[in-house]
Amino acid sequence: MPERLLSMTSSASVEDERRFSPERCWRILATGFCFAVFGFGGLVVLCLVFPLLRLLVWRRSLRQTLAREVVSRSFWFFCKLMTAVGVISYEVRGLEKLQRRGLLVVANHPSLIDVVMLISLLRQPDCVVKATVWRNPFMLGPVSLCGFIRNQDGPQLIDDCIASVRRGSNLIVFPEGTRTRVEALLQRQVNPLQRGAANMAVRGNLLLTPVVITVTEPMLTKQQPWYQAPRRRPHFVLNVHDDWEPSSFVSAEVSPALASRALTETLSDFFNRELKKDVCLDR
Repeated sequence: MPERLLSMTSSASVEDERRFSPERCWRILATGFCFAVFGFGGLVVLCLVFPLLRLLVWRRSLRQTLAREVVSRSFWFFCKLMTAVGVISYEVRGLEKLQRRGLLVVANHPSLIDVVMLISLLRQPDCVVKATVWRNPFMLGPVSLCGFIRNQDGPQLIDDCIASVRRGSNLIVFPEGTRTRVEALLQRQVNPLQRGAANMAVRGNLLLTPVVITVTEPMLTKQQPWYQAPRRRPHFVLNVHDDWEPSSFVSAEVSPALASRALTETLSDFFNRELKKDVCLDR
């Protein structure tokens, strides 16, 4: 039955992709405009703001703090722009839980702009940046100035993430490792989770702050180009849940590896259960 429902939904989606209302055409143009503004703003920050920070602020820790604030405020503006021109709408439930320091924020990943929305909501955000970004000459300066964490194999990555949270940064982790597949989105599920976030929580004795992100229409997924606008304006809901205490998974009889595995399985079940509540389908 689920396979039949998915097939029917997919067929309907293909048919919908062939229909272009004036409102949908506008959203395609508005999306292109927003990304153009994002690119131009990125160049301004890269070529003007960050060099000024390097020139005027000598203390590295303060420079990093200011650079992260610039990125957070820039992303906040971008989210408001996308809302103003009608590309998306979004709401945050439990925002006050993100107004703290030293958080390990763990979220599902349905869209490209998830990380943009989360960074815009956090003070002193931090994230793990893939190695290819560190080799990009246009991105090397910003990610190094902000002190973001380089993605790498081995225990050093876990140690760097734990140290970031203990310093008071708010670290964003997507346990899926990549954006949710469209097929999983239609079934309101997440991809299989990786154990990195659980390892950080268990080995560092860090609280987890789960954020469940739901969206009414798939948008900017791994399989969708930016110009493939959904048939209706997507509405995102970011639901911030209470902290999880990792100590309930840890004991003298249980190794950290087994505790991380149990925590990952529990987190996967939690995301799948919460996504099926359809908190945003009434839009």
